[in-house]
Amino acid sequence: MLVWLADFSGTFPILNVFRYITFRAGGATATALLVVFFFGPAAISWLRIKQGKGQPIRTDGPQTHLAKRGTPTMGGLMILGGLLVATLLWGNLRNPYVWIVLGVTVSYGAIGFYDDYLKVTKQSHKGFSGKARLTLEMAIALVACWGVMQLGPPAIASGFAMPFLKELIIPLGILFPLVTAFVVVGAGNAVNLTDGLDGLAIVPVMIAAATFGFISYLTGNAIFANYLQIHHVPGAGELAVVCGAVIGAGIGFLWFNAPPAQIFMGDTGSLGLGGLLGVVAVATKHEIVLAIVGGLFVIEALSVIIQVFVYKRTGKRVFLMAPIHHHFEKLGWTEPQVVIRFWIISVVLALIGLSTLKLR
Repeated sequence: MLVWLADFSGTFPILNVFRYITFRAGGATATALLVVFFFGPAAISWLRIKQGKGQPIRTDGPQTHLAKRGTPTMGGLMILGGLLVATLLWGNLRNPYVWIVLGVTVSYGAIGFYDDYLKVTKQSHKGFSGKARLTLEMAIALVACWGVMQLGPPAIASGFAMPFLKELIIPLGILFPLVTAFVVVGAGNAVNLTDGLDGLAIVPVMIAAATFGFISYLTGNAIFANYLQIHHVPGAGELAVVCGAVIGAGIGFLWFNAPPAQIFMGDTGSLGLGGLLGVVAVATKHEIVLAIVGGLFVIEALSVIIQVFVYKRTGKRVFLMAPIHHHFEKLGWTEPQVVIRFWIISVVLALIGLSTLKLR
């Protein structure tokens, strides 16, 4: 919204800074952080009163988790609230990519909110029907990916880019929305599965957001895109502002989510943020790079898939408990050890993902 001030730069040259994506991304980061930081305590108190017993804790999990009873959930409302305020304030609202990303984020957040609501009110781990939830997520993702395809440059709009191969685009045609919708849905649910320990999900989300904020900026800039031999997507640079807002909101939330957590992110936040990362990756033509940068989320999701698949066919478990972060807790790692070591893995994977930019 503030970008309109740049229209007066002829009279007041200092206002020209509002044209710069980097300046507005920084402003979005600071704004989101301040919104979450200052309104967080009131939000936590309100959610604690409304939820009473808070999020139900799995009795079959590590016994140390039983001490978390009574901790409120739906902390994603704080994150999404800060993200929306910052993006609407600092983003270029004439850019359709911004609205597509916000649409997916809010829609997925609403699905997660309903799931959290059912879990809290019923005090059960069985929330929203899995099939109904996935159907809704897929429908939203299909619409968003179709929109992205309409906005992209004709030469690459319906193609799937490959890391390390600068010219190769796999033409998908009308199948593009369907294939890329799986990326968005997969990202949303993978982040959701990762959110199981205090601070575990939010830091990798911020790392991925920082990485894709950088990628968005480079992709949207014709000069940088040409130098790095990546596909130029006009308008995608504005998504750096959205990613900046994610980082700021994430830092603010981490203040309250650091062990021992005062509030849990819940499906409200994890689904919304995962969907955001997925659609940003689709918009910037870096879908496969997301699987690298968000490799921790992929590992968490695969651990659940493998565990369920093998158990149904053999009656045996591959992991002591899934998702895999609980497996390491069962092995004797403390919660901070699991969280910090997984953060380190996320940083390494982000660096590997960034290395694909020049190697294409």
